[in-house]
Amino acid sequence: MSNASYVFAGGGTGGHLFPGLAVAEALREQTSEARIAFFTTTRALDRQLLEPTAYEQITQPVQPLTLNPLKLPGFWLAWRRSVQAARGFLKARQVRAVLGLGGYAAGPAVVAARKLGIRTAILNPDAIPGRANRHLAGYAELVVLQWDVTRQYFPRGTNCQALGCPIRAGFTGADPAAGRRRFELVPERPVLLVTGASQGARTINQTVTRVWPAFHTTHPEWQLLHLSGPADEAAVRAAYATAKVPARVLSFTHEMPLALAAADLVISRAGASTLAELTALGKPAILFPYPYHRDRHQHANGQILVNAGAAIMLEDRRSGEKNEAALRTALDQAADPRRRGKMATAAAGLARNGAADDVAAFVVLAWPESEARYL
Repeated sequence: MSNASYVFAGGGTGGHLFPGLAVAEALREQTSEARIAFFTTTRALDRQLLEPTAYEQITQPVQPLTLNPLKLPGFWLAWRRSVQAARGFLKARQVRAVLGLGGYAAGPAVVAARKLGIRTAILNPDAIPGRANRHLAGYAELVVLQWDVTRQYFPRGTNCQALGCPIRAGFTGADPAAGRRRFELVPERPVLLVTGASQGARTINQTVTRVWPAFHTTHPEWQLLHLSGPADEAAVRAAYATAKVPARVLSFTHEMPLALAAADLVISRAGASTLAELTALGKPAILFPYPYHRDRHQHANGQILVNAGAAIMLEDRRSGEKNEAALRTALDQAADPRRRGKMATAAAGLARNGAADDVAAFVVLAWPESEARYL
């Protein structure tokens, strides 16, 4: 097992890469000399997230599947090139296992690995699986789910195990006091954290900048840490400056465990990784699911937390002005410490913090079903 090689395939969003990084971290704990390569998209975000690590990054020409007949030849050419490159890498490195992280970039390596007889697994942390994962399930020996409800979307006989969504070890041990020191927040005052994931969320930014001045007037004890995303950082800063209200604004942070640990309440999208991180730290949340997905899978994700009493979910009406009243009402409700306490307890009850270790165990050595934590 010394110096064994492993491939993690996927990218394009933090929701795909962060769970992979969590498993890679756990894998290195289990076998310290493991060599790990990430097969990613060509998006700048993938490079941004992997640069601080020691993992090898290999970009792929693979493209999303298109139904446009004029673009199909380009898709198939990129697919064949990506599969051939993956096959060559897997054979040359004598790769032991391939973990698909979701999305179209996971496909070439998973397919090539299965045809070579190499162990395969895919992560599916969303309540409703995407098109790529539905297809790749036929090539995977294990499909890792975050929630049991997702089993219904895969064919009978698929080896689905609800192990949770892998999260980085830093989330489970993050200290609230350390988080407040890191982001220069007052220790004894409640903190509202706003995040739109790695790239930010414009409608959330627009909504919170409209609501925060009035909320801060009636709840002056609260303080705000707003992760705006790089595209909206200047506009968000300007909005708070114009309103003359205090706010700590950052475009992005690599220290998300500390940011979440510092928070008493979180406003966010309902991406699968984000929800796993919220439950790991037992954080109450107001969720604005991404409104542009046809399958509304973030709404399905968020509904699981709502049903458990861990979150309030609002419809993103794609406009700060249209969202304003609903968010103000939700913030007033969540400002009640008793309400937040119940939400926090419910969130912690959904946590499955052993997922990264369980998936890493499968990757290193065929995963023993009898030892799974959450069957």
